[in-house]
Amino acid sequence: MCLGIPGRVVRVLDGYEGQLALADVAGEQRRVNIGMLADESFAPGDWVIIHMGFVVEKTDEAGAAEAMAGLQLMGRGEVEP
Repeated sequence: MCLGIPGRVVRVLDGYEGQLALADVAGEQRRVNIGMLADESFAPGDWVIIHMGFVVEKTDEAGAAEAMAGLQLMGRGEVEP
């Protein structure tokens, strides 16, 4: 399992052979590469998990919230029982 940050697709960018999208990540818009998931389609509003600028998983809102909760837990240095 890799460390991933959730984001929400704002739009797929023109050009770049359809491999770049703009995603909202914690309130900031970032370019992310969606090319690793060539068999997936992406549309505004889709939730994704991003690692090192690459989308590694398409998820739903619950999955995104779970990923963010895990990141917040790690930031506090706590371990779940």
